[in-house]
Amino acid sequence: MTQQATDFFSALAHDTRLRTLMLLAEHGELCVCELTHAIGVSQPHLSRHLAQLRELGLVADRRAGVWIYYRISSELPAWAQRVLRETHAGLSDTYPFAADAAALSAMPNRPDAPRCT
Repeated sequence: MTQQATDFFSALAHDTRLRTLMLLAEHGELCVCELTHAIGVSQPHLSRHLAQLRELGLVADRRAGVWIYYRISSELPAWAQRVLRETHAGLSDTYPFAADAAALSAMPNRPDAPRCT
């Protein structure tokens, strides 16, 4: 897939999409329930933004039963992967990104345990 720089940076320009990508950059793969808990948005709101990220080729998903897990696409060109790594390195200790990571860490019933409730 050819990644258009304007589409890529446009995707990063929205708070929900950037926060989602930063969580995925840190954790590799997360369930929708984990993302909604960490960011503090509704599932429909997050799903709309995940669909946009998927359409642009920034994230990939997999289904495990009723749950859908997302990860940063391995098909991203090297320059885009570097931008995400550097962005994560620069933002991970700042608000709201550090708060998102803390909320995720404190989440009860994460999918690796029983399953999202």
